[in-house]
Amino acid sequence: MPNYMLLLYANEPADAAEIARRDADLPEWKGLLEEFAANGSFVASGRLRPSETATTIRVRDHETELTDGPYAVTKEILGGYFILDLEDLDAATAAAERLPVARFGSVEVRPLMSDEEMLRYRDTEAAAEA
Repeated sequence: MPNYMLLLYANEPADAAEIARRDADLPEWKGLLEEFAANGSFVASGRLRPSETATTIRVRDHETELTDGPYAVTKEILGGYFILDLEDLDAATAAAERLPVARFGSVEVRPLMSDEEMLRYRDTEAAAEA
């Protein structure tokens, strides 16, 4: 089965009331983690530290640029992720709909490339450049 990455985006909580509202979802998060583990689809997940701890790196014309924080035009930031081993995109979107963050933020669902696909993709890119 393919792996899907569910990228969790939301505004960072601005006040204690919003933190408390999101903390009320913790039992739901725990239940989903347990369910994903029990049905064998769970591969990995993680919660990211606040965006002010991020460093963005870009290399342009062989010069490295470092920027504190994420470089985004939106207020929604990447806050965490799940990697799930699921049957297809329909199963991945169904899982994403159940995540509490989908009610106040967004969940991007993206299939991961297998190692073999990544090598074929690189070979195709190299052939196109030749």
